[in-house]
Amino acid sequence: MKSATTTKRRRPGERLDLGAWFVVLPALLPILILSVGPLLYGISLAFTDSQAGRTEPTQWIGTLNFRDLLQDTLFWESFGIGLVWAVGVTVPQFALALGLALLLDQRLRFRWLARALAIIPWAMPEVVVGIMWRLVYNTDAGIINETIRDLGLGDGRDWLTGLATALPAVIVVGIWAGMPQTTIALLAGLQNTPYELHEAAALDGAGAWRRFRTVTWPALRPVALAITALNLIWNFNSFALVYVLTNGGPGGRTRLPMLFAYEEAFRYGQFGYAAAMGCVMVAVISVLLALYLVGRLKGGDEQ
Repeated sequence: MKSATTTKRRRPGERLDLGAWFVVLPALLPILILSVGPLLYGISLAFTDSQAGRTEPTQWIGTLNFRDLLQDTLFWESFGIGLVWAVGVTVPQFALALGLALLLDQRLRFRWLARALAIIPWAMPEVVVGIMWRLVYNTDAGIINETIRDLGLGDGRDWLTGLATALPAVIVVGIWAGMPQTTIALLAGLQNTPYELHEAAALDGAGAWRRFRTVTWPALRPVALAITALNLIWNFNSFALVYVLTNGGPGGRTRLPMLFAYEEAFRYGQFGYAAAMGCVMVAVISVLLALYLVGRLKGGDEQ
């Protein structure tokens, strides 16, 4: 027999109580003001001829910026470079972070020290990371070229100014700088896996690979999916690190879409055109991310 004091649940479509809105509003306002507001303003700006130093009123020009953008080969080249950069950083970053997280999850001596050292790159600002790696890649006195000379393998290379080496060199820095946050996320997922399951699988004769495939990975899959999706977004929208390392050079080989839009807006003053670039980047990366998430979720359901 049900109690007469059973709590009444809110029906679907029923309005929230006014008091609930007062609870949600403090968290909702910063999102609306700092995220949704600028996004909507940027979208509206993409349909205008807004320019720096313009004395005449800004005019509404419809889709003219987008039509010009479709014919801008330099932008689409930078977009391709951005995709190569995002995937080239995210995939190795995840693989290396997974290996490091599995290692840090073991019961080793001085594990606390290893975990503290692993997050140092994450604590460093991107500008500092870029300056530090510029010194590492320095042609005359960088540690990489000095090591190559000491080993008698040649005179070294111009890593950040060579057409063939600039993008791979920057990708290496991106992997190093972003790996700690992926490691921490995966390590948190590993620690939520009950240790008894590993013991039971070991007693059943399962080896290390089988335990990982049947126990560890199923528990880790949601975390892996979330952090990989976030890394794709963060890496595609990278700006400061590449700006400090190469400023988009040499010859545009490392000019990511964000750098291209920045130059159009703040070097050439084409605010409307740069806003159109931002809209296209948001739309395309949203579609690619949706396809990625759907594919991963379907793969998880089949397994």
